[in-house]
Amino acid sequence: MLEVQNLTKVFNRGTVNEKVALSQVSLKLEAGDFVTVIGGNGAGKSTLLNSVAGVFPADGGRILLDQKDVTRLSEHRRAQYLGRVFQDPMMGTASDMNIEENLALAYRRGKRRTLKWGVTGAERARYRDLLRELDLGLENRLTDKVGLLSGGQRQALTLLMATLQAPRLLLLDEHTAALDPKTAAKVLALTQKLVEENHLTTLMVTHNMHDAIRLGNRLIMMNEGKIALEIAGQQKQSLHKADLIALFEKSGGSLESDRMLLS
Repeated sequence: MLEVQNLTKVFNRGTVNEKVALSQVSLKLEAGDFVTVIGGNGAGKSTLLNSVAGVFPADGGRILLDQKDVTRLSEHRRAQYLGRVFQDPMMGTASDMNIEENLALAYRRGKRRTLKWGVTGAERARYRDLLRELDLGLENRLTDKVGLLSGGQRQALTLLMATLQAPRLLLLDEHTAALDPKTAAKVLALTQKLVEENHLTTLMVTHNMHDAIRLGNRLIMMNEGKIALEIAGQQKQSLHKADLIALFEKSGGSLESDRMLLS
């Protein structure tokens, strides 16, 4: 479904600030895989997601979606295949538009545009049903501006928008990092529910070892722009935080500078 082949990304090439963010990274996701990506600061996690999304052009290697080479496609042209949720709850929604207008934008993404814009009664009913499942009271606030929502409400709405059309690939870039623990737990539970119900292929970056172990069917750990460790199946199901740290350090990685970040 997603295949990353020998992907390389270098920032500030040829200068004293040159940084190899990704070095010959190869990764393959089958349809329905839920892969969590963990690693310390500068490990290459977000760069990997941004490269797949087309934010950063690759300096080497290839990216394939459904066997289609999208390596040179712009971010805009890749968007039709992807759903994305960012770390910042303020991204992913239009704050000066109301809830139903934001949902309508997500619902109509990639569809033929006409001069007709108004939200239909059938669409409104569907949005209300979907919002009711979030259990945040948003089904009664369809005409409220999104800018009035809390960070958790806005992130839950962004997640719903990102999955509204069942994208070929869902990218989650530390999407609970800016939320308080209680709200983060609720958004993660919603994430798991939407991914499972829609059978979404998902790549989720996180700093939280517990979440990386608990969620998904595969886990990869990155270090210095490379995949240092991959764990799947029964091994992942029986994994504990101490086991993950030991395996990572056995592979040559070091967490000394990031133990406070990797909780």
